[in-house]
Amino acid sequence: MKEGKSKGVRKVKESKAALIFGTFVALMHLIWSIMVFLGFAQGYLNFILGLHFLNNPYTVSAFNLTNAVILIAVTFVIGYLVGWIFASLWNKLHKG
Repeated sequence: MKEGKSKGVRKVKESKAALIFGTFVALMHLIWSIMVFLGFAQGYLNFILGLHFLNNPYTVSAFNLTNAVILIAVTFVIGYLVGWIFASLWNKLHKG
């Protein structure tokens, strides 16, 4: 690379960004599902909302494997779409 010239902003691969973001969001919900299964979710929810000076109006339901699988799958798909849209917008806004 010659002095004084820069390559600019790199293009982001839509599929890679989508997969990374979808996996991250699904992993967060997998962790939440495990917390519900182990019985830690209500205490965690009370703690986090308490840090924000909020009373918790919610109670965590009993663990249901079907709901957990659907939650993780749906959040992966939504995260994948958000990651794809973000990468597409990034690439369009940073064309050089």
